[in-house]
Amino acid sequence: MDVHEAIRTRRSVRSYSARPIPPDILERMHEALRFAPSACNFQPWRFVFVTDHALRQAVAKAACDQLWMAEAPITVVGCGLPDDAFKNMGGYGNSADLDVTIALDHLTLAAVAEGLGTCWIGAFDEKKVKRLLDVPEPVKIVAMTPLGYPSSPVLNTPSDEGDRKPGGEIFRSDRYS
Repeated sequence: MDVHEAIRTRRSVRSYSARPIPPDILERMHEALRFAPSACNFQPWRFVFVTDHALRQAVAKAACDQLWMAEAPITVVGCGLPDDAFKNMGGYGNSADLDVTIALDHLTLAAVAEGLGTCWIGAFDEKKVKRLLDVPEPVKIVAMTPLGYPSSPVLNTPSDEGDRKPGGEIFRSDRYS
C-alpha cells in the first residue's frame, strides 16, 4: 500500500480483536515513530507501549471511560518533552505537541498499511494517566491510540468525497482572504 492509499483508507477503529501483533510488525511501528520528523530533529518525545491488560483498562477508564480502547493489545501513549523541544515555534511556544502529533500520525499510516487499526484519543485525564504510567513532570501526554487488529474487517475504500469539505472551502492561494 502506498502512502496516498493509506491516507485515504485510514479509519478510526473502535473495536479490536485480542490478536497479538507479530514482533516484526511491532518493530515497524516503532520505526514509524522513531523516523518521524521533528523541529530541529530534537525528537522531544517518548512513547509508552502499554501492553498489560489491567493497565490498558485503567488507561481507558482515565480516557473518559472509553473502555473499548483496552480491547486492542497495545495502547500507545505519546509523551512530549517540552524542555527538550524547539523553543520558538511560531514565535511563542515549543514544538513538543506538534512533534509528537506528527510521529503519531506516521504510526497511524504505517498501521493501516499493516492491516492494523488506530484511533486518535485526545479525551483523557492527563493527571490520572500520568500516575498510572509513572510519567514525570514536566512531560506532557499529548495523545494516545489503541493499536491492534480490528475486530471486523475495515472497509479499505477511500473516504467518501461527500464527507470531506470541498477544496475550495479549505485551500487559499497567496492570501487567506
